[in-house]
Amino acid sequence: MVNQLKNMKILVTNDDGIHAPGLAILENVARALSKDVVTVAPAVNQSGTAHSLTLHSPLRLHDHGENRYAVDGTPTDCVLMAIRHLLKDDLPDLILSGVNYGQNMAEDVTYSGTVAAAMEGTTLGIPSLAFSQVFGHHSKTPNFDVAARYLPELITNLVQNGFPKHVLLNVNFPDPENGLAKGIKVTTQGQRDQKHADLIERFDARKQPYYWIGFQRREEIPKQNSDLTAVRSGYISVTPLHLDLTEHEQLPRLQANINQDFDCS
Repeated sequence: MVNQLKNMKILVTNDDGIHAPGLAILENVARALSKDVVTVAPAVNQSGTAHSLTLHSPLRLHDHGENRYAVDGTPTDCVLMAIRHLLKDDLPDLILSGVNYGQNMAEDVTYSGTVAAAMEGTTLGIPSLAFSQVFGHHSKTPNFDVAARYLPELITNLVQNGFPKHVLLNVNFPDPENGLAKGIKVTTQGQRDQKHADLIERFDARKQPYYWIGFQRREEIPKQNSDLTAVRSGYISVTPLHLDLTEHEQLPRLQANINQDFDCS
C-alpha cells in the first residue's frame, strides 16, 4: 500500500491559509507518503467560509516555492484552481485538507472550509479526506503532534479501504492529556443544542453597536457513536459524509401529503 501511495499525486489544501502550522504538518506527512505533492491553499485565513465560491472578484494565484501555491479565495476556489487549471492535465489521485486549527464536528461541518475543500474534491470525483485537530480538552492551543503521530498510518489505511462514490471522510483528532489516542472510531455526525445564538454585542467609542460571531461552548445532544462522543473519550473520529443531503425516509410521507393537499388547478 505504501508503494501505491508513493505513485499517487496528492493535492494538499486547507482553510487556515498557506502559512498555517497545520498545513505544514499535513504537507510533511504527504511528502513522506508520496513523491508527487502539490499544495494549493488560501492566501489568508478562510475559516468558516464553508462551500463558498468567489464570484464577484478575480482569483489570483501566487507562487510560494516548489509546488506550493496560494489563491486569493476560499478553499473551494483552491481546489477548483488546482483541478481546472494547475493540474488539469495531470489530475491528483487524492486530496488532503487540513490539518484544521480546531475541531470540525457536528454542525461545524456545514461551516467548515476544511470540510468544504474535501467536498469539492469529492464533487469532482477525487477521493478526499478532511483533518482537524481538537483542542481545549487538555491543551489551550492545538497540539498538532497528535495529528502528526497518526496521520501517516491513518491516511494509508483509509486510502486502502477505498472511497464510495460521493463520500468524503471527515477526521478529527482528540486532545488527550498524554498525547496518545485510545484508538479509532467510525462515527456519525453529532449534534449540539443551538438554542442560544453565539452573537456577542459590543459598542464602539461613539456608543454604536457592533457584533462578533462567538464561539460559546454549546451543550452536546446525547447521541451514540457520534464524532463528539468519540473525540471527548480520546478516540480519533472518522465520519463518512455523503454529498446527497436528501432525507430519504421523509420522501414517502411528503409525497403522500403533497399529492393529497396540494391543488395546482
